[in-house]
Amino acid sequence: MVMHRFMPTDLTRLYVTIRQPYRGNFKKGLMTMTSEERREGRYQRRIAKRMAKRNQSRAFCDDFNTVFSYENLYRSYKKCRRNVAWKASVQKYITQAPLMVNQTYEKLQAGKFKSSGFYEFDINERGKIRHIKSVTITERVVQRCLCDNALVPMLSPTFIYDNGASLENRGYHFSIRRMVRHLQEHYRKHGTEGYVLLFDFSKFFDNVSHELCKQIMREQFTDERVIGITDHFIDMFGDVGLGLGSQISQTFALASANRLDHYVKEVLRIRGYGRYMDDGYLIHESKEYLQHCLTEIRRVCRELGITINEKKTQIVKISHGFTFLKARFYLTETGKVVRKIYKKSIVRERRKLKKFVPLLENGVMSYTDVATAFQSWCAYAKNFSAWHTIQNMCRLYNQLFIYPWIIQGGTQGC
Repeated sequence: MVMHRFMPTDLTRLYVTIRQPYRGNFKKGLMTMTSEERREGRYQRRIAKRMAKRNQSRAFCDDFNTVFSYENLYRSYKKCRRNVAWKASVQKYITQAPLMVNQTYEKLQAGKFKSSGFYEFDINERGKIRHIKSVTITERVVQRCLCDNALVPMLSPTFIYDNGASLENRGYHFSIRRMVRHLQEHYRKHGTEGYVLLFDFSKFFDNVSHELCKQIMREQFTDERVIGITDHFIDMFGDVGLGLGSQISQTFALASANRLDHYVKEVLRIRGYGRYMDDGYLIHESKEYLQHCLTEIRRVCRELGITINEKKTQIVKISHGFTFLKARFYLTETGKVVRKIYKKSIVRERRKLKKFVPLLENGVMSYTDVATAFQSWCAYAKNFSAWHTIQNMCRLYNQLFIYPWIIQGGTQGC
């Protein structure tokens, strides 16, 4: 037998050595800890380690000088000019951008930057009047810098995954895909039996609590200058509510209802839950439990200062189909989720094409403008189960524009 250096020659001596109790100096009271105390100690150490890692990774978001550096301001300016460089105010800013950014930087560092107010106007969106409070390009650069380098990096990790509005790699189609995913998961467990609770907030932006927004800021930030300039932007909207047209309004609108999202996911234990700004849904097999959830949602919303739109809030049987974000959803017996375009969207597009005809004849629009608008709608429609709808719309488009253009010999350009 070959003896290795690490193999003991006296097995009895090894056994006795192993059996010897440890006679080191234990800390006083360590051996008397209960299992609950040890578990609590491990939990507190994990919390401390997690907080230290969180503070280290987000330190740059909570420092005014780092957030509003010249480089970040200039980067924000380049983002703000995208797709709006045709505006006169933006073109004037572009001609002296380095100087304007430097002036903004110096005002921020001196604590003298103030909002210049809003340019207010109304737009008609699908028959609904919306009041817009737009800001100047100078203030938009500052708000963009604040949101991109402080608010969004600090607040977005606290959002649930199914909060799909106004975030990078999220949006309308993300929320539609999540709805489909939740319906598929529900089908694998319960088939087509079940219900969906659809809810809507009434005048969501107009009722956002300023105190709630400021409380969120103080929970996440410690730099008083970052908190101060954010409070200044919030106070510009008045005593309550946030205006449409500012990036900071979008960010705090998401954060104001974040507590509701976590309550539904973690307390009510609804996996099939999602929210897109002021529209949300809950999927569950029990109608009675969804009614209980609606009662709890009303209670939490009252605490947050949010008003539920009772006319648009309803519980629908999944097998009957329902509408969410202007899309119609059906769950078939085979488990396939069918997405249909909202009927009013089809009617609106047909009317729009017919209104383009006199505009084209009078020279207000060109064939290129009409084709671009139509292709935009077709790209949107291809996200749904709407092959026949697209074919019918193409047929109408050809009758209104292509055939007359061919008859005229194509002399007006295409």
